[in-house]
Amino acid sequence: MISPNPLNAPAVETLNLVRRFGDYAAVDRVDLRVERGQFFGFLGPNGAGKSTTIKVLTGLLAPTSGEARVLGFDIARETLEVKKRIGVVPEDLNLFERLTGAEMLNFTGRMYGLRREETAERAAELLDLMELGEDPKKLVVEYSHGMKKKLSLACALIHKPEVLFLDEPFEGVDAVASRTLKDLLLRLTGRGLTVFLTSHVLEIVERLCTHIAIIAEGRLVTSGALGELRRGIAVGGDGERESAPLSLEDYFIRVVGGGAHAPDADALAWLG
Repeated sequence: MISPNPLNAPAVETLNLVRRFGDYAAVDRVDLRVERGQFFGFLGPNGAGKSTTIKVLTGLLAPTSGEARVLGFDIARETLEVKKRIGVVPEDLNLFERLTGAEMLNFTGRMYGLRREETAERAAELLDLMELGEDPKKLVVEYSHGMKKKLSLACALIHKPEVLFLDEPFEGVDAVASRTLKDLLLRLTGRGLTVFLTSHVLEIVERLCTHIAIIAEGRLVTSGALGELRRGIAVGGDGERESAPLSLEDYFIRVVGGGAHAPDADALAWLG
């Protein structure tokens, strides 16, 4: 059983977490522990259960069974307490596209209970930081995909969350916007914010994250400090290990067994 003490609790903790859709277990007995201040990467192939896990941890889906706590609060019974303390950038963003960026931020800040003046100040600062303030009358519907990602992150930060959940924040983002987001996230974790990130861009995860977990077919395959995991993988039947750390891509493929599905050399020969 997870300890319910919020003062000493990790940022995220689950025990035997299960989320089913009918007979299908999208998340199957997952045990996670993310300490406060970590930059945590949650990885897995498509359909592995990453987004479902985030939806459970952020209160969008109820767990079928098991326990899940964020900052010591039970996500099933204390959902509102959790939502007050977290920021979320979902994969589909969920922005009100007939508002301007400033209106979207002001609406979000007020929903979190910030004073009107405080909300306006924070919104202006975030718009400037994200380089979104040049055209204040521009509607969100007119934003590029990268601009929407940055606005969604600004909305997730305006109330000063303790844990930030990011579901594929770099997908479809150009190099300039990606660099802005990465630099900002590194500064925030340096100040004590916990980041829980899912991404298919393993080079970004390798650069940013200190700890990772890998999920496949709903089950947790491995978790721990990134450097320790890469050094500890066995590469031979006799338990022989690599003399140097693997890249995260190599480690990921070996752990999830992707190498076993490499295409035959003669496949699609008609294209050559």
